[in-house]
Amino acid sequence: MRAADFRSVADAIAADIAAGRLPPGAKLPPQRDFAYDRGIAVSTASRVYSELARRGLVTGEVGRGTYVRSGPGRAGILQPEPPPAALDLQRTHSRLPEQEAVLAETLAGLAGAGGAMAFGQYGPAGTPQAQEIAAAFLAQDGHRADPADILFTGNGRQALAAALAALAAPGERIACEPLTYPMVKAIAARLGITLVPVAMDEEGLCPDALLQAHRANPLSGVYLQPTLHNPLGATMGPARRAALADLLDRTGLTAIEDAVYSFLADARPLACLAPDRVILVDSLSKRVMPSLTLGLVAAPPPLTDRLAASIRQGAWTALGLSLAAGMRWMAGGSAAALAAVKRRDAASRQVIAREALADLRVVGDGRAYHLWLELPETWRAEAFAAAALRQGIALIPAPAFAVAPGHAPNAVRLALAVPSPADLDQALRRLRRLAFAGDDQVVE
Repeated sequence: MRAADFRSVADAIAADIAAGRLPPGAKLPPQRDFAYDRGIAVSTASRVYSELARRGLVTGEVGRGTYVRSGPGRAGILQPEPPPAALDLQRTHSRLPEQEAVLAETLAGLAGAGGAMAFGQYGPAGTPQAQEIAAAFLAQDGHRADPADILFTGNGRQALAAALAALAAPGERIACEPLTYPMVKAIAARLGITLVPVAMDEEGLCPDALLQAHRANPLSGVYLQPTLHNPLGATMGPARRAALADLLDRTGLTAIEDAVYSFLADARPLACLAPDRVILVDSLSKRVMPSLTLGLVAAPPPLTDRLAASIRQGAWTALGLSLAAGMRWMAGGSAAALAAVKRRDAASRQVIAREALADLRVVGDGRAYHLWLELPETWRAEAFAAAALRQGIALIPAPAFAVAPGHAPNAVRLALAVPSPADLDQALRRLRRLAFAGDDQVVE
């Protein structure tokens, strides 16, 4: 079969999906059987399946096969926002009474001060005062970034986009964990950057696997979450962080350290160990609130100008109001106080979750606002997510996090932050009953 013909076969399958002849959840035959039925080579069948996955029409689950997606769409498209009526187990932004008080106090304080700064326009560096405050706020274990190397964006996602764009040109490669933050997948796709999945274990990304990937085909950098990894909750120990920092120094690779969940755990940032090789990205979205937030970038000195240019070119600079509010929170102690409240809240929700999901396999850290639920063999991840949504519960299936198509485990991520504790307990117990019921026993 000619090289172009695999697309024709993929087009025919896509037409069957669009017409409903292959409904959501339908299982495609194994590639070898598909090849035999179509009279094509197995290698061609593999390209057909890869093309369907690239289009977002099918998803593969390791050891279980390839299935028509329950919500087909283009690859790189983010998980949709949960329906307004659904109980939200998708987002990890907590909603606590203390946050409302902080917001009211902040807005009143800015108004009383005349709000001059809130009406200003600033570049990526904000103001020298803002840089001093942020450098002190991010300082840890004796390491404090030079205030001149602190940059600001509208939120953490923008900071990640700016860092990725600064490190890699379209067509270049950035390594990451095989399961990663879905927004990074979408940003990389928009920027034309190829994400390269690198093996991880219970502590996170494996340095030896990163070195092997870099030697096989040079990388432009690596994105990783060393503290409370999303979605698995893994946190690197000191020895793993030291080994990774040493590898960055030896290879000259630059890492983007996503520290957005670091406020929930005591772990020394990778940036402390390799300050010239790590771009630290953080934000106030989860520490304080998503509605009025600020993205923080602690840049390695050689990359500060390049990152500032990336922020300007992407139109990702912070608004004056957000910068003014963020300064008050970081300098006045509100951000630290809310972090302490949220630590206790996250830990209590983990207890609720583990009790409600008794007898099911869960993976995660007792300090995190999310949990990874491995499903019984009677379920597929996307079918379980669809069944849960029909019961009024929105969650995210594993394929949304998988970097390589066809390599998603049979699991879902549960975000624990949004519902009230009572609603969370009730929803998780419903999910437990659903998990044990099995796909073939669910009555529509």
